[in-house]
Amino acid sequence: MTRASTDSKTTGGGVRSLARGLAILRHVNRMGEVRPGDIAKATGLPRPTVYRLLETLEELGYVVFSATSGYVRVTRLAAALGDGHAVTSEICQITGPLFAEYAGRVVWPLDLTVYNNAAMIIQETTHNRSPLSIDRGMTGYKLPILRTSAGRAYLSFCPDQERQIILDHIRRLADPEDGPFLEPRWLDRLISETRARGIAVRDAGEFRARTASLAVPIRSEGELLGCISLIWIRSAMNTSKALEEFGDTLQEIAARIAGSLPS
Repeated sequence: MTRASTDSKTTGGGVRSLARGLAILRHVNRMGEVRPGDIAKATGLPRPTVYRLLETLEELGYVVFSATSGYVRVTRLAAALGDGHAVTSEICQITGPLFAEYAGRVVWPLDLTVYNNAAMIIQETTHNRSPLSIDRGMTGYKLPILRTSAGRAYLSFCPDQERQIILDHIRRLADPEDGPFLEPRWLDRLISETRARGIAVRDAGEFRARTASLAVPIRSEGELLGCISLIWIRSAMNTSKALEEFGDTLQEIAARIAGSLPS
């Protein structure tokens, strides 16, 4: 075989690998987060090929595997390809190790959530590791805005214009379970109390009857980026004790996440 034909074969293989790698990167960026097996199904590539290319993309700094689940996300380096998913990925990369660091102090499960389309989406969680969790497989789960502490925290601390857009969207969706929480006086009281306390509360069985939760906002340079929540079994602890024992810790975690983000 001549050198020219060898170079042609090498170049062709390199172009094919590059094309496949870019297809994977585009898919991850489009989805925001995705499992390697789902990438293989969507792209039609063999799983071993997907894993190999993901490893290469991770080494180059374009994607990262979640610290608490099997999901893959784009990194800030790939921000030019995306529409905001890179910022979420950056937060997730910071949060996963922090959750592990706080595991000795906070045995109840913790969630990192971000807002998307009238819901809070769980991005990182310790449900799978917490011995006190009654839920599993929560990564990617959509939480309602008005009936969860994460949603209430986001609603209370987001800009007024965004809050109105979110509430209008919820009204259009017309979920009967949201009806009681759309009453103006209830909303005004919720927002006022949550802002004054700095922590949102769900403790009346309005989402999961057996559990209650606290949530705090993650804010950086004037932007609301997501929320950190703690979930506990209602029969094991009242809200006052939860606020006393874990309120400061939640705010500390949120502040550390915000402080670790590149300026």
